[in-house]
Amino acid sequence: MKPRILAILALATMIPALYLIFIYAPIEVTQGNVQRIFYFHVPLATAGYVSAALMFIGSLMYLIKRDLKWDRFAAAAGEMGVLFLTAQLWTAIHWAKPIWGIWFAFDSRGTLQLVLYLIFISSVMLRAYLPDREKQAKLGAVFGILAMMDVPFNYLSIYLFRTQHPQPVVSPGGGGLDPQMWPAFIAGFVTLSFVYAYLFVRRIELAKVEEEVDYLSHVAFSHDL
Repeated sequence: MKPRILAILALATMIPALYLIFIYAPIEVTQGNVQRIFYFHVPLATAGYVSAALMFIGSLMYLIKRDLKWDRFAAAAGEMGVLFLTAQLWTAIHWAKPIWGIWFAFDSRGTLQLVLYLIFISSVMLRAYLPDREKQAKLGAVFGILAMMDVPFNYLSIYLFRTQHPQPVVSPGGGGLDPQMWPAFIAGFVTLSFVYAYLFVRRIELAKVEEEVDYLSHVAFSHDL
């Protein structure tokens, strides 16, 4: 899908999503209005899982094909992971403080999410400071695999361990949401999906242009010598 269409869809769904989240959805009985962070927090956390999966796919395909377009795909996914998990962790600390009395819970879920975030950051830093393009791709693939390894343990942590995080709500076996909360939850997911898709497609396009510029600069420099 073209970036312009994705941008239009993101803007078109954003206004009704904000209405559903802040006006239509009822106030949660025990947490009050701060619970509305939930409608942003969960989609952003899911975007982190999606980033890990896309990064893994790109990394695996690069190792098989040795085509740098797949490394660009993986690199873009890693940057998306940094962006969306930064936002997710921001919502986490602003939700945790009034409800748990602490800024961050270093339980299994919180710790594994932080590990995933650091993997994304490490991947971006590696690519920024390692000059050799082939080494970037090979070592970047390692981070793609590590990110994907984190995801199942991260997701299942609330089932496997006693955590500060609540038991499942919308996951399998969860207690469920109030019927009036579902439209806000779904709308938030849909809007964030369009935003994610738009940014991801544009970042891949930009990465291709950056690589072409680097190549031309290298050729021009070699010619001058």
